[in-house]
Amino acid sequence: MDKISPEKRSWNMSQIKSRNTNPEMKLRKALHGMGFRYRLHNRKLPGSPDLVFSKYKAVIFVNGCFWHRHGCKHTTTPSTRKDFWETKFKSNTERDKKNIKELQNLGWRIMIVWECELNKTDNNSILDNVEKFLLSNLSQIETEA
Repeated sequence: MDKISPEKRSWNMSQIKSRNTNPEMKLRKALHGMGFRYRLHNRKLPGSPDLVFSKYKAVIFVNGCFWHRHGCKHTTTPSTRKDFWETKFKSNTERDKKNIKELQNLGWRIMIVWECELNKTDNNSILDNVEKFLLSNLSQIETEA
């Protein structure tokens, strides 16, 4: 049983952002400081990537570990309504795979940066990986926890 009233739970869930999240803003600020320029949330592309680097034909998704099922310690499943959550998470991961495949078919290169990686105190290795990815010909890369 949920300890929070349905009205309060509804309000809490409505406050969860899908754009301009703290991890995304942290990465955007750092990349801009490094001289990289990008577009945000291009709805014409499958999955509406968080960052679009047209010059490099590359996109970056900043994925939350909970919603996109990274497998780290933040990938928990709520104890209530397990069937609902399992279905929700499964559809999220299937949609992610579909969007990645569609982007690759369109010739885009994809990088996935996980929230738990951006929450670490030292992000230099992530920024190095992003820079290497953008300047390389790699078709897909993912940060590791």
